[in-house]
Amino acid sequence: MTALFALATSLLWGLADFGGGLLTRRTPALTVVVVSQSIAVAVLGAIVVATGAWSEADGRLWFAVAAGLVGPVAMLAFYKALALGPMGVVSPLGSVGVAVPVGVGLVLGERPGVLQFAGILVAVAGVVLAGGPQFRGAPVQRQAVLLTLLAALGFGAVMALIAEASTTLTGLFLALLVQRVTNVAAGGLALAVSVRRGNAALSPGGFPWRSLPALAFVGLADVAANGTYAIAAQTGPVTVAAVLASLYPVVTAVAARGLLSERLRAVQTAGAGLALVGSLLLATG
Repeated sequence: MTALFALATSLLWGLADFGGGLLTRRTPALTVVVVSQSIAVAVLGAIVVATGAWSEADGRLWFAVAAGLVGPVAMLAFYKALALGPMGVVSPLGSVGVAVPVGVGLVLGERPGVLQFAGILVAVAGVVLAGGPQFRGAPVQRQAVLLTLLAALGFGAVMALIAEASTTLTGLFLALLVQRVTNVAAGGLALAVSVRRGNAALSPGGFPWRSLPALAFVGLADVAANGTYAIAAQTGPVTVAAVLASLYPVVTAVAARGLLSERLRAVQTAGAGLALVGSLLLATG
């Protein structure tokens, strides 16, 4: 079950990143984040009311608040790093955040078997290669590297925090709601500051009404991915769940190939293959 939920996490995160990337071509990134997460808040709020999840409130919700604060910071750092580029370095370097939940699992006493340890190494190498690392070309600015590492650590911290935010399914709904409300509050504040500095909150065409279905998909896929990861981390080794959940760059690359006809470089194809081999080792180990 751990492998199934973790792989579902990768699929959902990969598709959410792909959709978010397309939307930010027409709409400012902060607006995409705030609107998509607001839709997720509305849906989660309805689920929490329907399930009576408010009764699950306890001190663990502070983990959800922390995840909600760290997430937007990590995302903004990642977008800034991508803008500084080169993307061929920034994208795969962002995957090192998996070290955070894996490290937490090791500290808590988890010890992967030989096959699982081999799977971790192969899968992480596959994720890095699937991002299409740039071995030659323009030099990388130190600021881009630092921002990417900050984003990676933030993404990894969110994975570790949300896994600790609840112990029951209904409690998970409440934790995800708290996380998303915090996301919207932090993102909304950042958007307000951006507008005060003279940046546009909307594209020249105004509010993206036609993009609402896509925005809803991105927000709901992202929150569902957090939920499936939390379940994966609670039902099995965190070291396995974290690595399998980090395969989402492969999904994004394959989606771009299938839907946008983007050609995968040889190194990306090799990375996708290694990621698949690593996931099989983890699932069977």
